[in-house]
Formats: sequence, C-alpha cells, structure tokens
Amino acid sequence: MWAGAGVLLGLMVVASVLGFHVGPHGHLAAFGLGTVAAIWLLVMAATGQSAPLLWVLLGADVAISGGLGAIAWRGLHLKESELIGAATIGIVGAEGVTVTALSPDGIVRVRGENWSATSVNRSVPAGHPVQVIEASGVRLKVWSEEEEPDELEEHHGLLHGLRHRAEEEHGETA
Repeated sequence: MWAGAGVLLGLMVVASVLGFHVGPHGHLAAFGLGTVAAIWLLVMAATGQSAPLLWVLLGADVAISGGLGAIAWRGLHLKESELIGAATIGIVGAEGVTVTALSPDGIVRVRGENWSATSVNRSVPAGHPVQVIEASGVRLKVWSEEEEPDELEEHHGLLHGLRHRAEEEHGETA
C-alpha cells in the first residue's frame, strides 16, 4: 500500500510541474491525483497502517492539492484580457530608447525595462528615441521620428552649401 501512495504522490508532483508548461489542465490533473492520494492515505490509516509518516504525507498532500486546485481554478477562469498583464496596458504612448538597432526587430528600453520590439516605420540605430504605438504580450511596436545621423549630416551639408551660395551671390564672404 505504501508503494501505491508513493506512486500517486509522485504522479501528482509530475503533473503539477507539467501544469506550468501545459496550462491549468495540468494543475487540475495534479489536484485530482492529490485527491486520490489523500483518499488512499485515509484508507491506509483506517486499515491500521497508521504511522507518523502517513499523517505527515496526508497533511502535505492536502495542503499541496488544495493549492493546486486553487491554481487550476484561477487558470481556467481567467479571461484573455487578464492574460495581457498590467505592464502592457499602460505602456502604449510611452517613450523609450533602442538598446540594439531595430531593422525592423530588436530590443528597446522603456520605463527601465528591456522589451522585444519591431519598428513600424524604418530601421532605427541603437541609442535613438522611440515611442510605443502598440503592445501585444511581451512585444512592442514602436515608431521613431528622429532622423538617422547620415540624414542629419546630409541635411547639414545641404544647408551649408545653400548658405555658401547665397553669400557668394550677395558678395559676402565668411
């Protein structure tokens, strides 16, 4: 009978760990196995196999099974909107900085946290400001208004050339 209790408790542990990978149904299975194990231990106590270890196992099994039942119930009754998380709800509109270049995917830092991100308007070099326009799970879509350094140099050179030409036309020298 002790072997049966050990097998049931071992299966409960395996099912509870799998529950973190497969979802609340795994925790529900672990809760069921824990309930069967508790009944098994009570039958052992009723048939005279009462030992201090049996009562320790029964107490631990009831506590763990109760917790697994609560986790399973909560997981099965969550709405999809609750799974998104509070962090992503208020992050839309926040500003951040690229940690890696976005071409179009990379990493951004927003509110002190690193996020996977996709640039929706162009490639963005590391260290440039971006704004969050959408959050989906743990991935952000960002927009960058700042021009790239090459574009800035190009515009600066064009302005310098125009200023120089205007000075020459008016007979002014710098």
